[in-house]
Formats: sequence, C-alpha cells, structure tokens
Amino acid sequence: MNYHHSKILANTSFESAIEKVTEELKKEGFGILTEVDVSATFKKKLDIDFRKYRILGACNPTYALKAITSENKIGVFLPCSVVVQEHENGDVEVSAVDPIASMMSVKNDSLGEVATEVQQKLKKAIASL
Repeated sequence: MNYHHSKILANTSFESAIEKVTEELKKEGFGILTEVDVSATFKKKLDIDFRKYRILGACNPTYALKAITSENKIGVFLPCSVVVQEHENGDVEVSAVDPIASMMSVKNDSLGEVATEVQQKLKKAIASL
C-alpha cells in the first residue's frame, strides 16, 4: 500500500502550487494549521541549501473531531501532511498522506470510516490540481 497520493504540476511555480493546493483543500473542508519551510530550516540550522520543500499541516475539523472522539491519542497522526516540493527539472510535486496507510497501526475499527472519507477528500483535492 502506498502511503501518499501525489501529482506532478509541470509549468507551475512553487508558490502558485502552494496557493492551488490550499484552495483545493479548502474546497474539501481543510484549513492549513501549520506550514513548515524545510528549505529555510535546513539553511538556518544546518547551513545547507535545499530545494524548495514545504510541509502543510491540513486539518478538516469535522473529521478531526470524529477521529479524536473515536481514539483519544489519534492526534499523533494529525494534522494531515501535504508536501509541496520543487524538483531539479522545475516541476512541482504535491503529495498528501494516505490516512488509511498511516492509521493501519491503530487497532480501532471505528477509525476506518473516518480514514476512508478523509482519504477520498485528500485524493480529490490532489486530483483537482
């Protein structure tokens, strides 16, 4: 099982990809709670130049509530990570976590429906880019 869903965006700038994925996630009920600029962090902490790479922490509050009330420690898997990275050829790739794959280790049948619904919403957002 793959642990992510991805799409390559050719002829799209990195910042434009961030805007597009944010818009598509919003259409599916997700907001961006966190944004980690990995490139800037590597530069500041390690003095390493790294390609554009950003991790967006996406959250759909309705599904987060369902998940947390089903399994009180499920927050270790939240928010859903969405990675936007620029490759050497200039293409930008957007990848979203597959919540089914990440939650397989949790032995709680009530999470299956939530994970499936979140998976479909994330896949739809990525496909719409």
